[in-house]
Amino acid sequence: MKFISFTVPCYNSQAYMRKCVDSILSGGDDVEIIIVNDGSKDDTIKIANEYAEKYPDIVKVVDKENGGHGSGVNAGVKLATGLYFKVVDSDDWVDGEELKKLIAKVKEHVAAGTEPDLYITNFIYDHVEDNTQHVSSYEKKMPEGVIFGWDKVKAFRYSHMMLMHALMYKRQVLLDSGTVLPEHTFYVDNIYAYKPLPFTHKLCYLNLDLYHYFIGRADQSVNMTNFVKRYEQQLRVMTCMVDAYKWSEIKKLPKGLKKYMWHSLQALMVTTLLFTCAEKSDERKKALKAFWKHLKESDRALYRRLRSHSYSTAVNYLPWKLRGKILVFGYKVLCKNVKLG
Repeated sequence: MKFISFTVPCYNSQAYMRKCVDSILSGGDDVEIIIVNDGSKDDTIKIANEYAEKYPDIVKVVDKENGGHGSGVNAGVKLATGLYFKVVDSDDWVDGEELKKLIAKVKEHVAAGTEPDLYITNFIYDHVEDNTQHVSSYEKKMPEGVIFGWDKVKAFRYSHMMLMHALMYKRQVLLDSGTVLPEHTFYVDNIYAYKPLPFTHKLCYLNLDLYHYFIGRADQSVNMTNFVKRYEQQLRVMTCMVDAYKWSEIKKLPKGLKKYMWHSLQALMVTTLLFTCAEKSDERKKALKAFWKHLKESDRALYRRLRSHSYSTAVNYLPWKLRGKILVFGYKVLCKNVKLG
C-alpha cells in the first residue's frame, strides 16, 4: 500500500529536479513519486526515466505535451494510487526526517481507522540569495497532533493562508470535489487550496517543517515583474474561485470553514487587484470590469460582499494610479518580511 502519492510537475527542470526527487525518496516504499514531464525541452524526461528505471516500485513517469502547472497536477491525480496526495514542485524539496514523521503519523491513523481528510504541515521559504528562511506555521490557528474539525480552527488574518505547500489531501477528497485545475495558467495553487476544503471534515495539523519552497529565481511566478505581466491569469484563477461555490453555499458551511473560505476569497481578491492595478492600461481596466460584471451576474450576494466587505474595500474606489501604488507598496512590505524576491 502506498500511503502518499507525490506528484512532481516538471518543466525544463534538469538543473534542480534531482534534489526534489531524492528528498521524497526518503519515504521509501511507503510513497510513490509521479514525475510529470510537461513538455520540457531539456533533459527532464531523461532524468525522470532514470529514476523510474532505478526505482520501478516507487517512481512513475508521465511524458506529456505542455499544459502548465495545473495540467501536471491533474495528470498526477489521475495516475495516483496512494491514500493521500501531495504536490511538490520540481525546484522545491521536502525534509527527509520530517517526511518520515509524517508517514509514521499517517500509519498510526490508518491503523486506528481515524485517518483525516486533510493533513496540514508547515512550509519554509528558502531564499537563495542570502540563505535565509521564513517558516510559515499554523500552531496558533489550530490544535496540534490531533484529529479535529473546522470548529477548532481560529480566524486567519491578512496574507496568512494555508497554501498548497502546507496541504496533503486524502486523494478521494480531490476526486469527490471535482478539483481539476485550468491548463496554461499560473497561480492555480490558489484553487487547489480552496475548492476541496468543503469536502474535508477531519483535519490534522502536524507541526513539522516539511516543505521547503525555493525562492529567488527570476522566472518564478511570485516575482513582481512576472505577476504584473500575468494579471489575466490571476483574474482567471479568481474567476474559478468565485465560481466554485455560491455565497449561499458558503454560508451553510461549518463556522470555522466558512470563515476561512471567506478569508481566502478576500485575500485573493486583494492579490488580484494588485496584479491588475500595478500598471495602468485600458485592457486592464476592461478585464477587471469584466470580472466584477461576471460575479455580479452569477452571484450578487458574493459580489456585494467582495465589493464592500473585504480587505479590498479601501482601494476599490480609489483612482487607478493611487490604487496601484498602495497595493504595490503592500506587496513590497510582504516581500521584505517573507523574502518573496
